[in-house]
Amino acid sequence: MSLKKGLGRGFESLIPIELIDDEFDPTAGEDKKSSELKQIKITEIIRDEEQPRREFDQEALEALAASIKEHGVLQPIVVTREDGKYKIVAGERRWRASKIAGLDKIPAIIRTLDSQNRLELSIIENAQREDLNAIELATAYAKLKSQFNLSIEDIAAKVGKSEASVQSTMRLLNLPEDVKKTMVKEKLTEGVMRPLVSRDEATIKKVLPKIIEEGWTARKVERYFADHAPKSSATLVKQSKYHKSEDKLGEKYGVVVKITGRSLTFKCKNDVDLKNLIDKL
Repeated sequence: MSLKKGLGRGFESLIPIELIDDEFDPTAGEDKKSSELKQIKITEIIRDEEQPRREFDQEALEALAASIKEHGVLQPIVVTREDGKYKIVAGERRWRASKIAGLDKIPAIIRTLDSQNRLELSIIENAQREDLNAIELATAYAKLKSQFNLSIEDIAAKVGKSEASVQSTMRLLNLPEDVKKTMVKEKLTEGVMRPLVSRDEATIKKVLPKIIEEGWTARKVERYFADHAPKSSATLVKQSKYHKSEDKLGEKYGVVVKITGRSLTFKCKNDVDLKNLIDKL
């Protein structure tokens, strides 16, 4: 099986590999049947010389090594047996960082090529199912990425979706854990939850109950954030610049005056006020 190069650093940082949660993994059962998880000696593991990536940022490896020293290896690497050794399929950065951290062994999922092919097919079939919730779908995509080194382009082609759709779905994995569970429990759609991905946890906790209780649509969620977006200082200065003019015109014509951009709006309380305004103009 020829493996493609993984995703770029930009997207890698958006979807950490440890976000693959068995609770949301639709193929976790198949994975257990097809694979073996064990601790393998670092010295028994070799890199795949056909893997196109050969340069690794040393500073990033040192940072990962420090994290591994403190927390351990959170996501097993994936290997296949070859000539008495274990060849890395996915997770070379974790293997290199583990060596820097001084580990003797590292958790690894051992697969045969046949079992790997079966599991990949299982993930793809699950990803194509219409009854998967968005978090399960995102988890299936992330599994293809982290355990098979597939790119967004590869994943999109295999599941029959656009690259933008796959990437957008995977970003849902960055939501807080309890929010993901709520999303599944309440059957909230990807469209409704997508605007929350880039928000801080406090904002999400404030908006989420409104989405559930009031049945907000995706459009309403987007409108909420548009209405509550912080205005730039330039906009505020521009607005305050016209406050005196609005007050002056309002007093002169006896109506509410609003200046927005290049528009001047007169708001009348009733038909009489409207007639008086027209007469004055």
